[in-house]
This record gives sequence, structure tokens and C-alpha cells, in this order.
Amino acid sequence: AIAFVREAAKKVTVSVAHTTANYDTALEAFRAGAREVTHLYNAMPPFAHRDPGVVGAAFDAPETRCELICDGVHIHPAVVRATFAMFGRDRMILISDTMRAAGMPDGDYTLGGQAVQVHGKRATLADGTIAGSATDLMECLRTAVSFGIPLADAVTAAAVNPAKVLGIYDRVGSLEAGKQANVAVLDRNLELKAVIFH
Repeated sequence: AIAFVREAAKKVTVSVAHTTANYDTALEAFRAGAREVTHLYNAMPPFAHRDPGVVGAAFDAPETRCELICDGVHIHPAVVRATFAMFGRDRMILISDTMRAAGMPDGDYTLGGQAVQVHGKRATLADGTIAGSATDLMECLRTAVSFGIPLADAVTAAAVNPAKVLGIYDRVGSLEAGKQANVAVLDRNLELKAVIFH
């Protein structure tokens, strides 16, 4: 995989994800050019004091940004706060892991051909395994703020950093002259009031 990372990183953003890689292997991937972690904490070894795994390797690779599913189901609020404190807002990317049941009533859906049961924000397979999320990115931003993440940090992680990772920050991701108007207007309760898109 390291040889693949080295070559692919010349053309695309390579992300470490859903892996049993230990700290040394993950750090080698980051040194080879991987620049992101998909779904930090999920389907990977835990961040342990003697074996820090992917999380510790990502921390020790300062160019690396980390995606965090902030739906109130995948990651405990204390871990969300600790992760923002550890990595800093400029290295965090808020994501939703939304499946097609988002915005739909509770019930039975599918994800990749597998049966999924949705109850509120929680989407699970028959055995109880979390299967994606029924929460959109705007709700994830609200959730992050409700967990104690400062609004400016949450917005940076939801809008600015993803645009930077994708290499499109020169066009979108912030309110600056010459960039595309792609704006969500919220009230004080972070409820969506308008969308401006050009």
C-alpha cells in the first residue's frame, strides 16, 4: 500500500481509512504522501497510550487533516472536543457520512445492498453495527457547536478545510472577492434561513 500511496499522491489526495494499520505503518503512509484520514476513530485501532495507531500517526504528521463524523452517534462529545483540541481547527474536517435515509422518516432503508434500520440519527445494520448516518452536514455543524466547539472552528472544519483538501479553495470555501457565492445563511440558533448559490 505504501508504494501505491507514493504514486497516487502525485495526482490525487490520498486518505487513510478503515484500516487496522498500526502507528508505524500509518506514519509511513503519511510520509509517503497521504494527507487525510477518513472517518477518524471509526473502523481503526483506538488511540491508546502504548499503541497510538492511526490517530497518533495523524497527529505526528502535521500536513494531515482528519475527518470527524459529528452526528452525535459516531463519536462521543468528549472525544470531539479532545480531537479539536489535539489537532486544532485547521486540521479538522467535519463530515456527515450521510446515507440516503437522511431527512427521511424512521424505517427500513438500504446502504450498499445491505438492509439498514433508521431510528432518529442512528442508522444500523441488523447486528447493530452503525451504517452511515441519517444526519446531514448542517446538523453535524450544529451538533459540534452543541458539544462545545466554537462556531468559527466548526465552520472552518465544515467549509474552509474541505475546500483546501480538494484543491478548490481558490474558488470556494470562504467569503472573498472573486470566489463563487456559495453561502448558507443561518440565524442565531443555527437554523438555515437562506442559501445563496452562484
